[in-house]
Amino acid sequence: MLFGDVVRSRRDSLTSTAWLRALRTDLMSAYGSTERLAAFEFTQGDELQGLLSTAADPTRAILRAALHPKARAMRWVIARGAIDPGRGPATRRSGAAFIAARERLATAATRREPVAAMTGDPRTDELLDGTAPLLGELLEDLTRRQREIARLMLVEGLRQSEVADRLGVSRATVSVAADRAHIRSIGELARVVRTLIADASVGSA
Repeated sequence: MLFGDVVRSRRDSLTSTAWLRALRTDLMSAYGSTERLAAFEFTQGDELQGLLSTAADPTRAILRAALHPKARAMRWVIARGAIDPGRGPATRRSGAAFIAARERLATAATRREPVAAMTGDPRTDELLDGTAPLLGELLEDLTRRQREIARLMLVEGLRQSEVADRLGVSRATVSVAADRAHIRSIGELARVVRTLIADASVGSA
């Protein structure tokens, strides 16, 4: 279960809606039909919801959103757990994971955490409480140029030399920017978060 809430969406609901529409299209293309258990959908101008298989990587959605050229500030929650049987997009589904995600989203807003994750396994969730917010904080700190480089490296999977060619700059320029942006650390944190979620014992979330 994946919730992505646009921060301060009510200040400009039309822009928020346009952003969520573009993000939904991007994520529907990024996740194949075997990874999606339901279509991504959003509530009007506010929140994106997705339902993924346990084999899918939920951090890919967060990276794609945060590093998108037209990105808006968002708060994300990943919740692993039971989903009630049903059909239709994620916004029309329910279950324990949805309830847990909704409660964790409220907590994340109070704590000002940009990313949170939970599995229902206490030991795993303690580790996620320390790693998931840090991933979001590093993504929030990126400049526009750093986001561009990070997207090419982390989303498109390009090497630094390929990024330099794409942007028409030297490899040294890309290397310095990547180091200052902690792009390698962002990629590693995303890997740790998805590994913790995938390896957790299924709990009550």
